[in-house]
Amino acid sequence: MTGALEDKVRDAFAQDGALSRAADQFRERSGQTEMAMAVARTIDQGGVLVVEAGTGVGKTFSYLVPALLSGERVLLSTATKTLQDQLFGRDLPRLVEAFGLPVRTALLKGRASYLCLHRLDQARHDASLPERGSLRTLAKIEQWSKATRTGDLAELPGLDERSPLIPLITSTRENCLGAQCPQFKPCHVNLARREALAADIVVINHHLFFADLAVRETGMAELLPTVSVVVFDEAHQLNETGVQFLGAQLGSGQALDFARDMLAAGLQHARGLVDWQQLVGALERAARELRLVVGKQWPGAKLRWLGASPEGIDPDAWQRALDDLLHAFELAAEGLATVSEISPDFVRLHERARQLAKRTARFALPCEVDSVRWVDVGTQLRLIESPLDIADAMRKRVLKIVEADADVGDDDDDEDLDGYGERPAREAAAVQEDSGRAWVFTSATLGDEPTLRWFTEPCGLQDAEVLRVQSPFDYASQAALYVPRAFPKPNDPSHSQRVAELAARGATELGGRTLVLTTTLRALRTIGDAMKQQFELLDAQVRPEVLVQGELPKRVLMDRFREGASAGRAGCVLVASASFWEGFDAPGDALQLVVIDKLPFPPPNDPLVEARSQRLESQGRSSFADYSLPEAAVALKQGAGRLIRRETDSGVLAICDTRLVAMGYGRRLLSALPPMRRLENESDFEAALDALKT
Repeated sequence: MTGALEDKVRDAFAQDGALSRAADQFRERSGQTEMAMAVARTIDQGGVLVVEAGTGVGKTFSYLVPALLSGERVLLSTATKTLQDQLFGRDLPRLVEAFGLPVRTALLKGRASYLCLHRLDQARHDASLPERGSLRTLAKIEQWSKATRTGDLAELPGLDERSPLIPLITSTRENCLGAQCPQFKPCHVNLARREALAADIVVINHHLFFADLAVRETGMAELLPTVSVVVFDEAHQLNETGVQFLGAQLGSGQALDFARDMLAAGLQHARGLVDWQQLVGALERAARELRLVVGKQWPGAKLRWLGASPEGIDPDAWQRALDDLLHAFELAAEGLATVSEISPDFVRLHERARQLAKRTARFALPCEVDSVRWVDVGTQLRLIESPLDIADAMRKRVLKIVEADADVGDDDDDEDLDGYGERPAREAAAVQEDSGRAWVFTSATLGDEPTLRWFTEPCGLQDAEVLRVQSPFDYASQAALYVPRAFPKPNDPSHSQRVAELAARGATELGGRTLVLTTTLRALRTIGDAMKQQFELLDAQVRPEVLVQGELPKRVLMDRFREGASAGRAGCVLVASASFWEGFDAPGDALQLVVIDKLPFPPPNDPLVEARSQRLESQGRSSFADYSLPEAAVALKQGAGRLIRRETDSGVLAICDTRLVAMGYGRRLLSALPPMRRLENESDFEAALDALKT
């Protein structure tokens, strides 16, 4: 027997139902309806549902339709701000109109997404602005600021997300003046939060959700208790996103930024009342000394920190440097306390000094249990402590599954920025098993075995209902998989050059339309440079343009690639890593060849990977079979998923790693991929490329 909501959902997904009016070329899909019905049951009954919905299922409508028809208050969280904008600006309005619902929707992002009017005013008078182009950009921002209602910087066309201006015109929790700000009333962040609290459907992102779990400052603390349905889309990113916020970080750059802000405020509001130059000098020396103690490490290195100091660093020198930094923050706090009544800037700076001192003191103590600590080395240093996963936080602080007599901690830690410890007692009083709320976690890729353990275990969701819905695509006819047999091993110095040759051959045949996904930034640069050199020999009219991640903003790269071949020029090749393995959508003929350089195993020398592996081994489990292999399978599925995005797409996936067919574990990785037809040799590969041209 089905409930009323399930009946409504089934009717909506019928061939002549409301969805046929909301979506172009809608057709009934059994998998999409199956998922929607499962979401409807979870909303009716409460509990936790985990759904892996293969590419093409249409999972967005599968959770949006029952959520809207339920009449409940709903929180939707997705992985990126781009996906937020798509949900809020396209998918939700279409469905709300199709169903004729009186629903109020709201979009809520983090502080860095909104223009800060107070800091914009400060930037106008900042003599240290970057290059001349920044002045022109600032003028455009000022003009836009007079017309925008939301202050969302995504609305501003042409603003590079890497612009050095963005930190100067947006606020952080540390530098926001709160109610003391002269622009508090028209503040865009406050407006977005007020609208979210008044809305029926609120769209957020995972970063915002976990930031609030750590610092209770983004507005979620008031919002979450009022919603009955919570949906996490692109849920495969939850664990890695969560551990970023549930740990602690301290950077030498943070110390220098604080020193700069303190000097600017001191000279403007309290010149001569405190020796600002002395306080700033002490901070700058301490931050510089901390960096010097580490020495000339490889940029981007991650130094494991198992004992009193990071590996290879003298413990006494390291401790002295930390003590000096702590003392510099304490002196700054004392100086700021003497002038706190003069300006709200000093009140906030005093809080920042105390928080940074507290965080420095934390890194002078042993690491937390079930956490790992390391140092990221660059021009500046970042000291990082991270939990191994989010399971405990999800169960106790999100799903509210705790023992009735659990220790809720004390009430003097409201300023903790690091997210450790229980919530204050006044909040913990409301913590109990939250059985009435519906939680839905979904993604196209959540593991490589039936129980989806790769996802559920680190997220604390072992007791959830699990549903796997297969893709409706006919992969056997739409796509082919090629693993070149006569190919250098992945660790061979010539490997990247051969990947470039294979990709260049395919791109030349197809007129671009090629995506090369690499597992390292070094391979990214090597392959990108090699392809550019090879294409220089071609006539300009047929020479594909090589786009390399990092050379242009991500949005520009994606747009230019999707444009493909246009009048007067050939198509594009995009060489990318990291974030392009997922979330990049180029349907149709724009993308017909995806080349993956190596199997994407997690780097064994990464401190977090190493700590997770050691924990599994201590439990008598295999770190390779239970961690490295599932991680590679999920990443491989994500990369392969870039190729076929619609029922009419076709293409070839080339994986340039002979381990896939030579090693026993290759069978598990192959089974994780969509069921594409196999190309056995180079002539098959050439024939498949030739067929794509017709």
